[in-house]
Amino acid sequence: MFTTFFLELRAAGVPTSIKEYLALLEAMKANVAPFDVEDFYYLSRAVLVKDERHLDRFDVVFGTVFKGLEKPAGEDEIAAEIPEEWLRKLAEKYLTPEEMAQLKAMDWKELMETLKKRLEEQRGRHQGGSKWIGTGGTSPFGAYGYNPAGVRIGQHESRHRRAVKVWDKREFRNLDGDIELGTRNIKVALRRLRQFAREGAATELDLPDTIRATANNAGTLDLKLVPERRNTVKVLLLFDIGGSMDDFIRTTEELFTAARYAFKHLEMFYFHNCLYERLWRDNRRRNATSIPTQQVLNTYASDYKLIFVGDATMSPYEITEPGASVEHWNEESGRVWMGRMLAAYPKAAWLNPKAEPFWDYTPSLTLIKSIMGGRMFPLTIEGLDRAMKALGR
Repeated sequence: MFTTFFLELRAAGVPTSIKEYLALLEAMKANVAPFDVEDFYYLSRAVLVKDERHLDRFDVVFGTVFKGLEKPAGEDEIAAEIPEEWLRKLAEKYLTPEEMAQLKAMDWKELMETLKKRLEEQRGRHQGGSKWIGTGGTSPFGAYGYNPAGVRIGQHESRHRRAVKVWDKREFRNLDGDIELGTRNIKVALRRLRQFAREGAATELDLPDTIRATANNAGTLDLKLVPERRNTVKVLLLFDIGGSMDDFIRTTEELFTAARYAFKHLEMFYFHNCLYERLWRDNRRRNATSIPTQQVLNTYASDYKLIFVGDATMSPYEITEPGASVEHWNEESGRVWMGRMLAAYPKAAWLNPKAEPFWDYTPSLTLIKSIMGGRMFPLTIEGLDRAMKALGR
């Protein structure tokens, strides 16, 4: 069984060696962890794992080899009640991929002009249609329907994430900065960006210099002190919040927490979908206490490392067109503001929680990646490693 454990660890990408495996066998022979699975777990982890980024893989392999995996419940054991919300939305129209492909998306100006005309003409409620403002149909206007590009009106949350405008007041919650579970590997990856320097008052003993000075002073003690060694890197972290990013709240909260502990000089702001003329620090009061983006540009020097975090999933119009923000009328396009930010902070990267194989299927994502000059990285441990290397150059 121990040999199987060793081979499974190697197969899972944990770089343990024969020497470490033999050391584990020696420890077992010496009764370091006699007849106790928990003790053996900590012993084998301490001996076989050299890098904490491999701890999760170790846990999976250990659970498989020594504990086994629970089988899923049989069909006769599954019981569930139909949620009331599902019953209320029975009128929602579901389309096949072929039917979705047949629907034509309007361009930005045509969409806004048509909405104005519908508002002037419509006098009653409609449901399941293809033209009027209503629910559950293929019209570009309304709630719970489908259209390649439309205006979402009166809907609690996004359904197909195709809306180019949202006619609702939207509430987002702040990311939880106290999340600890799963942040360990992120902290390890963020270490690559640290830059140390000694600043401030001399309070730490410089042992090598003290020994050298004492020897030169004929054995009389000559203490040498140096300032404390601190991480001097400065980071400007901008989080996309709400909408399609709700799917990635847990991942971004873990990054949020890890960044707070990794960098002393850290400034964090929120935005929605694309960068525009305003940012905010508190999602609950974002309409009342937002901060002009130009003020951020004027406040923080160009030696800050700029990191965007978002899935870049939106209507392309939100990036390219004035007035196309889903929440307000933006006088200048998102592309203009992105350009200003990147010009001010040359060391920049975009972290995307969306799986990298799906990036090419989202037009807005490829557009943001182009604006970033290709500096978009997946929000994975490997992606963070690549991003930190790019920012550190």
